[in-house]
Amino acid sequence: MAGRRAYLDYNASAPLLPVARTAMLAALDADANPSSVHSEGRSARRLIEEARRSVAALVNAKPEHVVFTSGATEAASMLLTPDWQMGRSAVRMGRLYVSAADHPCVLGGGRFRPEQVEAIGVDRHGVVDLAALRDSLQRHEGGEGLPLVAVHFANNETGVIQPVREIGALVKAAGGVLVLDAVQAAGRIPLDIAEGYADFLIVSSHKIGGPKGAGAIIGAADLLMPKPLVNGGGQEKGHRAGTENLAAIAGFGAAAREASTALADMDAVRRMRDGIEEMILARTPDAEIFGVGAERLPNTTFFGIPGLKAETMQIAFDLAGIALSAGSACSSGKVGPSHVLKAMGRGDNEGALRVSIGRATTNEDVALFAAALASIMERRAGKSQAA
Repeated sequence: MAGRRAYLDYNASAPLLPVARTAMLAALDADANPSSVHSEGRSARRLIEEARRSVAALVNAKPEHVVFTSGATEAASMLLTPDWQMGRSAVRMGRLYVSAADHPCVLGGGRFRPEQVEAIGVDRHGVVDLAALRDSLQRHEGGEGLPLVAVHFANNETGVIQPVREIGALVKAAGGVLVLDAVQAAGRIPLDIAEGYADFLIVSSHKIGGPKGAGAIIGAADLLMPKPLVNGGGQEKGHRAGTENLAAIAGFGAAAREASTALADMDAVRRMRDGIEEMILARTPDAEIFGVGAERLPNTTFFGIPGLKAETMQIAFDLAGIALSAGSACSSGKVGPSHVLKAMGRGDNEGALRVSIGRATTNEDVALFAAALASIMERRAGKSQAA
């Protein structure tokens, strides 16, 4: 295995799918502006609308309810605003409620002032505290505007899946609006916005094997919409100005089509993930797998080993040819425990490593990871004996 590397960091970014690459290269040959009315412009527009239909189909939405953005962070910033419109009427969101374990782009509160944002706690497994959310919504001051709730469908570090139907019922009873960050869930578990549990979903291209630089907000309807974050031309029905990134959107659409047909393979991914966890615990009995007491994505393992810092282990794995993460890639380089672990009441932990796999992960990749872990544990044992 000398010189071989294993990529086990799909939650940070999935490898670009061949079908997405092909779609992007084809789109690069479309020289015209998709907003132009001539034949060349209409050809470029068809590529965007084909991608829109594919992204909508991934979550059983209507294509006209999809708005393309530059990524999930922009989508979150677009949706997390006090200022909304229903037709020509202004609608005010008085307060934003988020999960304490959310991704930083949601925890940041978007266009809300800090004092307008309330974080809802999670339990020891990372599941949103429904009683706390219910209490907060009941205390919500209706005179300030509607409550806006934004939580992750599945956590990017632990893979824990939230009880979105129960959350949606609480938000609906309070007359509020629910935004779900479905970035990690899309393509890994079935999503159906037509079931009515959410008003909006956020999805990202590069998490499902598409290119970086494309994302979308997907609505259950399109009557109630946030005021635009990017103003200018009338692209995306006026919701997001700027000439569309044609190649990235075409690749996004191709990846979405692939993801829609690949959910059946997630059972095999889950079995591989379970095997990885069994191997970790067999080699390191004092290791802890976080979120294991809750429903999780089939591809994600977040584990810590007492006495070993996550950053140190990550470097050791990288030197051994393993690409994985110490928490969110968006927070890399920051010193300190994961904010997700803190929210789960595990702030005393020295960090954790995230292994996230996909359909292309092989048994050879897992074997390389196992060998690297064994080597790290041998060095750990040697240091303990020397001490």
